[in-house]
Amino acid sequence: MSQLPQETMQGYKVPCVRQFSVFLENRVGRLLDLLRHFDDASHVHVVGLNVIDSSDHAVVRMIPDNADAARLMLHDLSISFSESDVVVAMIDDSHSLADLCLYLLGAELNIHFIYSLIKKPMIGDSLVALAIDDLTLGGQLLVKKGFSLLGEAELN
Repeated sequence: MSQLPQETMQGYKVPCVRQFSVFLENRVGRLLDLLRHFDDASHVHVVGLNVIDSSDHAVVRMIPDNADAARLMLHDLSISFSESDVVVAMIDDSHSLADLCLYLLGAELNIHFIYSLIKKPMIGDSLVALAIDDLTLGGQLLVKKGFSLLGEAELN
């Protein structure tokens, strides 16, 4: 797990993962169809999932453990999607979700959305994906406060 941000020419780069926002018709069985494609694949799995439902469509936010393979699969299935980076932070006994929110609030960073991941890295620990105003600043702040941030490699 990443404890310190990676050094780049522009400064520190925090670990982040790729989230896919998949647009599905709001029909019975569409989510199941999508998830079965991932279950059948040996090279990519869904480790985070959040569904936003409306009357005519659903937006499925998903985090795969292999973004390149997920992108190719969705493209091959002709499914509409968009991509964005999110921060994945570990919540444990010494770093609570409330603490995470407090630190981001203190830096005046908005949380656009947050959801739990399916994969648990260690017994008793949880992972949350969050989209915030400034991933670099937020990620650096969380690392400074002792949170572990995960990149795609740690999701396998």
